[in-house]
Amino acid sequence: MEKEEKVELLIELRKAEGLNRKEFARKYEIPYPTITDWEMGKRRIPEYLLRLLEYRIRVGEASGTNSNIFDYYVGNTKHCSYHPIKISEIDTNNISNEIVDRVLFEGIEDTDESVDCIIVLGSSKASMYRIPVAAETYKEGRADKILLSGGSIREFAEGSMSEAEHMRNTAVSMGVNPEDIIMEMRSTNTVENMLGSLMELQSAFCLNNIKRVLLVTTTYHMRRSLVIARYLFPKHIEIIPCPADDNNTRRDNWMSSDDGRNRAIAEVIKIIACVENGVFPDFEI
Repeated sequence: MEKEEKVELLIELRKAEGLNRKEFARKYEIPYPTITDWEMGKRRIPEYLLRLLEYRIRVGEASGTNSNIFDYYVGNTKHCSYHPIKISEIDTNNISNEIVDRVLFEGIEDTDESVDCIIVLGSSKASMYRIPVAAETYKEGRADKILLSGGSIREFAEGSMSEAEHMRNTAVSMGVNPEDIIMEMRSTNTVENMLGSLMELQSAFCLNNIKRVLLVTTTYHMRRSLVIARYLFPKHIEIIPCPADDNNTRRDNWMSSDDGRNRAIAEVIKIIACVENGVFPDFEI
């Protein structure tokens, strides 16, 4: 579908609802600036999202469905007994332990399914915490390929190299076949991790051949990574979380040290900033 066709379809869907932009944004819980930018052609409308919205309006209403179209991006946490709150409603000056737990850890679970590829996000300590989890998953036979994403150059004990290169060395030492490793060495942040990984997956597999991937990152970093991945990846690719615990930002101990608390709260603030800046849509936790 061409860009102009997407814009026309979005406007047609909104007008079919009899709503202005603000009303439309409020009803479907899409940030108003995002709707405006889409309709004015300033930002690309993901086609799979547009099709999902079209289905929601033309079919969902007839069946009485009222679910938020973005539930898919963040995982279903609405079964919980507490009252849901939107990310945009969280006060950055008053982030409680409960909010941290809900935002970072609730519903983040591996399903133990087989996947087409394991994606590991880079960091200065990815080889210590993330690669062992990914290597074990690989050796269990859940995937034949591992994609290592991280282009930032860092000083490791072994010398200066990219995060992906350091992860590769560690993965091979843990029994991963070098021929099964795909390298992504351009990204320097989480959004770029996803975009760069998409390019490498397209080159290695062709995206239409991929049904499911496993996303490996540190547990407290998983929510933001998962939401970004599910927003940017094609709808037909299922993203399964595979959290890797570090020493002091686990669900059971992040509040027990200043380092863990500061890191966890900073991550919640980053998620709030992502919503405010339109990196991904607002959602409830």
